[in-house]
Amino acid sequence: MIMLYPHELEREANIARNRALLEELDLKDAVAQLGVPPKPKPAPRIRAKPIQPAKGKREREVVEAPRRQSARLKKEIVDPNETAAQKKQREEEQKKRQQIEEQERLEAEEKARLAKRPRHQELDLTTLGDELEESELSSLRSSLQAVTNVPLSKRAADADAFVFHEDRKNEAEVKELRKRLQQLRVVSRAKVTSFRVYSAAYHPEATKDLVFFGDKHGQIGIWDARAPADEVADEDGDITADHREGGKHWRLQCHWPASSVSSISSIKFDPVDAHSLFTTSYDGTIRRLSFVSGISQEIFSSEHLITSIDLPVGGHEMWISDTSGGLTHLDLREPKDKACWYGLSAAKIGTVSINPTSPHFLLTASNSRLLKVWDSRKLKKLTSATGPYQLSQYTVEDLVHSKKGKGTVRGIFTHGKSVSSAYWDPRGRSIVSTSYDDSIRLWDLDVATYNSSTAFPSFTPFGGIKHSSQTGKWVTILRAVWNPNPDVFPHFTIGNLNHTLDIYSCKGHLIARLKDSLITATQAVTCSHPSVVERCATGNASGRCVLWAPPDV
Repeated sequence: MIMLYPHELEREANIARNRALLEELDLKDAVAQLGVPPKPKPAPRIRAKPIQPAKGKREREVVEAPRRQSARLKKEIVDPNETAAQKKQREEEQKKRQQIEEQERLEAEEKARLAKRPRHQELDLTTLGDELEESELSSLRSSLQAVTNVPLSKRAADADAFVFHEDRKNEAEVKELRKRLQQLRVVSRAKVTSFRVYSAAYHPEATKDLVFFGDKHGQIGIWDARAPADEVADEDGDITADHREGGKHWRLQCHWPASSVSSISSIKFDPVDAHSLFTTSYDGTIRRLSFVSGISQEIFSSEHLITSIDLPVGGHEMWISDTSGGLTHLDLREPKDKACWYGLSAAKIGTVSINPTSPHFLLTASNSRLLKVWDSRKLKKLTSATGPYQLSQYTVEDLVHSKKGKGTVRGIFTHGKSVSSAYWDPRGRSIVSTSYDDSIRLWDLDVATYNSSTAFPSFTPFGGIKHSSQTGKWVTILRAVWNPNPDVFPHFTIGNLNHTLDIYSCKGHLIARLKDSLITATQAVTCSHPSVVERCATGNASGRCVLWAPPDV
């Protein structure tokens, strides 16, 4: 028997006494007899459930080189009684096996190396959509062919359209816009791309809502937002309209490798007929995807990281901006080695925009805090058909400050911080810019000064809107993007960090601030239908996209 010390005996006695006291009190029954209601449980927090993808993600095949193994671990068991002839035969077989293994290892390493390089050859839909089933490829071809029946050229508004000298007429146009756009609701949602949405473009076909999204890993998500969708059960086995994917979508790996080095920075339709799609990537390439043939072709490759492109209404040329502070002029009728690079800034140029009515005016937004309007006619005088094709910033600055280059820079404005974007409106007279100084600025230029050869008499914004642009690392840069429809009072869309979609007029009036309880992330990338006013599409950092339209569509 174990002997306990006095203090241990006292502790055991206290435990037994407390246990007996608790049993006598029987607190649960006493509370019930007093009629004290039990403390209610807190209501569960309701959060918007993310939309359910139509099918599980199919893992992409990863090419992995064989791992080396030490000779000690691979050492074979040798028969101690083997003869000299057997030893010779074994050594010869071992040598052949080692040669075969070495050859296989080198081939696998070369295959893995090639898989990480950009693809410069022509690619068909089968190659681009290697994760799609044959039935999905067939439906994609049908959807693309459906929008090629009629050419839909890019339209520009008249420079004097919607120019009123009376405030009441502007107010009437704003009132009409509010009536049409404040009714927009979330009518379709889907996870269109696998990764963060970087860029978007809305196809001008009026009978469809076909939206193209570019993501962080070089993937194009094509979304037919109002196409009938298949019923898909969610993770609980239920099918609910609120949480089901809307429309149909397809994913094409247009730029390679499928990593952040191939982020799609810009998407544009061919302004001649909208039958092909231009995409730019951080890998320094520009590709054109033909909806008719289904072939993706590289049209340009650069050593600079490309940030954006723009094409005039005629569609025969392209201006390309990059992180090195340059603009490249590419004539699509000439060989791509004839492209000319102009050094215009010491810092990254984030966007370039061509004036739709005066296409020789180029608008650039750079990290040097400067927004500039360039006259491309003066820049082109620096080169000829025989070159040079690389013009440094010093060469351009010499032209700007020379008598010959007077008027090369038609307007310049300094922002408080980096200018993240700047675009012309469809009339070519209004400008909207966004900056990291948390402001949206608006210009309304006098087109009568366009014909002069000197700088604009005044290039100061007439108004500004406070709008937070502190997106951080995980959200795409917010940009104010004009509605390309030339038949409506000019207005633009921009995402809001409060998870709303903001729409403003060219005069700075807030037209609508669209929100929905289902939207729980910043709609950083926005675009509008070029032919239907009551249509907007947005995308967020997880690849989920939203169609905003009247609820009765």
